[in-house]
Amino acid sequence: MSRKRFIADQRGAVAFEMPFVYLFLFMIVLLPLADLGIMGFQFISAFQALRGFGQSIQYSPPPDVTSASTWTTAALAKADANYPISNFQLVCGDSGTVCSSSNTVSPKYYSYTTSITLQPMVLKSVLCTSGNTNPCTFTLPYSERFQ
Repeated sequence: MSRKRFIADQRGAVAFEMPFVYLFLFMIVLLPLADLGIMGFQFISAFQALRGFGQSIQYSPPPDVTSASTWTTAALAKADANYPISNFQLVCGDSGTVCSSSNTVSPKYYSYTTSITLQPMVLKSVLCTSGNTNPCTFTLPYSERFQ
């Protein structure tokens, strides 16, 4: 077999390299993108649950902001069960203080949070911080004016 003919016939040259190229693309490009996509969907879903809860209570404000305990339990029943609402507060004024009988200053806001837990496959060291009990749990705050 002549050398010229061997160089011209390179039909199997890519067959050896393709598993390495596919492995590189899958591990370095596609899996991290999947982590970011899953994180994005979870963040958008949680934020939409917060906004939906805010809209559901927007049109039924508490009759008395100084004693809203019975109204709060009825309002929390409207929340999405996948993203439970925590730290629900009625805030009066721009200073961020909780409404009470001595503080009924306008404007009035709802303030609440929910949390999401990520489970990344590849980007755990980038997305999750160390030091917490569950390092991949993020709390999303939300507030909305009602008066």
